[in-house]
Amino acid sequence: MHLLVVDAHPGARPLPAHSHKAELRLAQLLDDDGAIGPEGIDKLIGVVHDALQAAEDKGVEDLLPFATSAVREATNADDVLARVKAETGVELKVLTGAEEARLTFLAARRWFGWSAGKLLVLDIGGGSLEIAYGIDEDPDAAVSLPLGAGRLTAARLPGDPPAPEAIRALRRHVRAEIARTVGEFSRFGAPDHVVATSKTFKQLARIAGAARSADGLYVQRELKRESLQAWVPRLGAMTADQRRDLPGVSEGRSNQLLAGALVAEAAMDLFAVENLEICPWALREGVILRRLDHMGTA
Repeated sequence: MHLLVVDAHPGARPLPAHSHKAELRLAQLLDDDGAIGPEGIDKLIGVVHDALQAAEDKGVEDLLPFATSAVREATNADDVLARVKAETGVELKVLTGAEEARLTFLAARRWFGWSAGKLLVLDIGGGSLEIAYGIDEDPDAAVSLPLGAGRLTAARLPGDPPAPEAIRALRRHVRAEIARTVGEFSRFGAPDHVVATSKTFKQLARIAGAARSADGLYVQRELKRESLQAWVPRLGAMTADQRRDLPGVSEGRSNQLLAGALVAEAAMDLFAVENLEICPWALREGVILRRLDHMGTA
């Protein structure tokens, strides 16, 4: 869960004022029926309460609460949303996969501008992978696949470190899923610029030698496929504790970094991407930008 507080108005760049985060990992708390269990629901309600308090403390005037794939694809999503509303007063808007991809694309387009030409945007979340392509602010193609790093780790990578057979099986699964979508994008031609968002891509770029977060938003950060391919087998041989010691890898995400690396490598390979640039803005900024656009035309 991430509460991002920004100082923003129509026509201006949203300026981050405060960030409040809590590890939920709902995609890893689904039961055998695909439902979010009582522990996960209680955790969700607790962090929503905490976020509301943080928002009040910071003087937030307008709250835009939304949920993504972990809630969207849960078999008991309606019950979860009803409990959250009943116990916190917050009505979560559940974004569709296509909406996630389109809003993330909008954020990337605004960050890089029109001079970036045709954009291919990749985003790996906890529950899903979003891919979007286009030359305008609304992409020509946008898909969401159930290939999130948390989801895949929980469902397909038992063990610490996981067995080589499990890694190979996951690699085959991920590539088969992504390969089904490539044709939908290839008919538009090669992109001029390929960018990636999300913590997973940022951490992969960091361990491959990109600049630290502390160096600021405006430092260019890239991830080369060659570097990522060299890291995948190394990550597969590491325990979660060993991955946690890598530069830029957080404790809460060290266990799912291998699955994220397999997804990133497959996407770059199947879309013939040799090098991509990390975009600091992602879904949250896209939601904010879309809201500001609507305010400006109201």
